[in-house]
Order: sequence, then structure tokens, then C-alpha cells
Amino acid sequence: MKKLIVLGAGESGIGTAILGKKEGFEVFVSDRGKIGPEYRNVLEQYEISWEEGSHDAGRILEADLVMKSPGIPDGVPLVQELTGKGIPVISEIEFASRYTGGMLIGITGSNGKTTTTMLTHHLLRNGGLDVGMAGNIGKSFAGMVAEDDKEFFVLEISSFQLDGIREFRPHIAVITNITPDHLDRYDNDFERYIASKFRIAMNQTEDDYLIYDADDEVITDWLKKHPVRSVLLPFSLEKEIPQGAFVKNDKIILTIDNEQSIMSTDTLVLEGKHNVKNTMAASLVAHLVKVRKQTIRESLENFQGVEHRLEKVLKIQNVQYINDSKATNVNAVHYALDSMSAPTIWIVGGQDKGNDYTVLMPLVREKVKAVICLGIDNSKIIDAFGRVVDLMVETQSMEEAVKIAYKIAEKGDNVLLSPACASFDLFENYEDRGNQFKEAVKHL
Repeated sequence: MKKLIVLGAGESGIGTAILGKKEGFEVFVSDRGKIGPEYRNVLEQYEISWEEGSHDAGRILEADLVMKSPGIPDGVPLVQELTGKGIPVISEIEFASRYTGGMLIGITGSNGKTTTTMLTHHLLRNGGLDVGMAGNIGKSFAGMVAEDDKEFFVLEISSFQLDGIREFRPHIAVITNITPDHLDRYDNDFERYIASKFRIAMNQTEDDYLIYDADDEVITDWLKKHPVRSVLLPFSLEKEIPQGAFVKNDKIILTIDNEQSIMSTDTLVLEGKHNVKNTMAASLVAHLVKVRKQTIRESLENFQGVEHRLEKVLKIQNVQYINDSKATNVNAVHYALDSMSAPTIWIVGGQDKGNDYTVLMPLVREKVKAVICLGIDNSKIIDAFGRVVDLMVETQSMEEAVKIAYKIAEKGDNVLLSPACASFDLFENYEDRGNQFKEAVKHL
């Protein structure tokens, strides 16, 4: 019996353990931290061996196959030792893909991948397809394959998950955009990060499709130097695309194999230019899997959007409060500020990821009336915008930040939480940060 070791007992690890057990592996789960009670119960229910608080290196190095949680860097000594011994170390995405007959739709990118994944799933489900959504969002892919295999899977895939693929081949791959992010995992080498994103297409053939943003120079330059075998379907806001999607006169025009579909941008629920791009990407996927044009149009009009991504919370005294806690990098904030059509009080800050704020300067000058810093160390934000806005305030809690925003705001303003930073200085994660914002707004 082959030995499968699972490093990390989070959502992806537990799903892999269940699928591994079902497929006849001898499974052992190891987590250096504490395993949550809900996951421990699942392991005991399936009679899967596990350890917490440390790694039994002797036992782990006897593995035939190791599935590593995406949160564990490739450079840690145990992983280096495994690869040095020739033991395959793969991601959950790779492992699960080996045991499903479903069509795989893989979506990656620095920003927009969650919205595009949820929107694609929404379009396919409304089109009557048997479709699951997994990966870097919601339930684990492996767990779904084990317990409820689908005819189609829409997968949000991070660069960390792509680093652990070998044979994974999505029939349809989407790259929403590529901007510097998570560079600490790639020795601050942007080229390595780009290469990681493009792994999504590395096993594709001429029977597969790659959908991508033709306005993103990082993507288009990489494709010139590193051609892929798949059929290319670009989308653009800036130029006409003969095969793919583009916008002209407030209409989205999609063309695949000489078949054209036209949709108005006026009826889209999602606001902002970036969401027009997300819509084009998702619509191209839906067309490829033969969802009816009318169903696509109707589904785009009733999609509810993503929690913590430009989420309208409440309007109080004609001031709109917007939760964009998922904006953990500068590019995501650029999209958010660009979509603001009223004077904006911007709540920003957290654990800086090497941000270069200069790209935001034109939008801040044009749209932002006050900056509220929310972080333990706000010096970089103050240096960047201190002389650009009339009012800048430092805060140490969400409640304080929201109360100050309430005092500053005037009729017709927006209050936007769009942090540009990781959340770990004051919050558990971006969801906790967004939920605290919503609670503080509700208590005004």
C-alpha cells in the first residue's frame, strides 16, 4: 500500500486525506500547529492517523507521495529533504485532478480571481451544468472529488498551489492579470512569480484554451517569449479583439469560432472597469461550455458579488460604506479607487508587503478627501500621502477608524476600507478585518 503524507491539516489537507484514503493510500496527516477540532473529528471519523505540534521526519521521509499545504514554503528544510530524496511533493490541486473525470476550469491571477471564479460558477450553475467550485475558495477540491465528484470544476488557484503541480491540465485556463504580489515567496524575483502563474497552462494542448487580459503587458510580453500550445482567447478594454472579447460603445462583444455575442455593460451588477474584465473572462468560459447566451445575460444581471470585495455595507445619512478588505495589494486598491464616483474617505494600512504607493497618486489626488491609517506601523502610508490629502488620521482599531470616518464624512461621500496590505498586524485575516468593519458600521 502506497504511503501518502499530508503536510498541513487545513481545508486542503483534510480533503486530500479523505480522497487518499478512498483511493487506497495509507494516509498520515502531520501539522506543526494545532489541528482544529472540526478537522480532528473528520480524521477520526475516517480513521486517518495524524500528529500535531511537530513533524515526525522519520515517518514523513518514508512517504511515496507528499501533499503539501500551499502555506508551507518550498524552502523549509523538511520539504528540501523530501525533494532531495526524490519523493514527489505536490499540491492538493495536482492530487485531486488525478481522480476526477470532470472538466477543469482553472482561474489564477494577482487580482480578480475570486470574483471571476464565483461569477464563472454562477454562470455555469445557472446554465444547468453539474458544477463545483473549489481550490483557493470554499471547500477543498480533493474533498469534493472524494465526496461529490462533478462534471465541471471551477477552481481558483493561487501561485503557491500552481508551484505544486506536475500533470494538472485545465481544459480552460484563465489568467486575470499579473502584478507584483507575494514576492517574499519568490526571493523578490518578479519573473519567478510570473512563471509560477503561467504554470496553469504548461500542460495544456491545442485542444485547450487560455483566456487572458490582453491589456496586461506582463502577460502579453511573457506570451511573446514563452508561447503556449493552447488556443488563446484574450479580452480587452482598449482594443478590438477578433477572437475573444472586447468593449465598444458600452457593449461587450464576444467572438469564439466566428460566433458573436453582444451584451450591454449598463446592466452589469458589478461596478468598475476591473469587473468588466472579470465579466468578459467568465462569459468566455460560459460560451466555451455552451451556456445559452440569454442565460449568461440574465445571470450577469443577478450576480451578488464577492464578500469583502467592493461590498456595499450600508448607506448612513447618504454616506456609502464599502468593504474592500480583500484588497491586500496596491493593484487591487487601484481598481477600487478607480471605481469610486464620489469623494472618498479611504481606510488603508496593515502589514506592508513591500508596496509602491506611487501608482495610486493620481487616483488619490482625484478621489480621496481623507486618509485614515489603520495599522501598527503607518509611516510608509504617511510618507506617501501626507502631503497629498488635506486630512490624515492614525488609528489602532477598526471601531476607532469607522467612528472617525463617520465624523469626517459629508452627504454623498464614500467611506472605503481598501487596505492595500495584509491583515495580520491587527486582525486574524482579511475576512476578520472586513467583518469588524461591517460590525462597526452597523453600530454607528
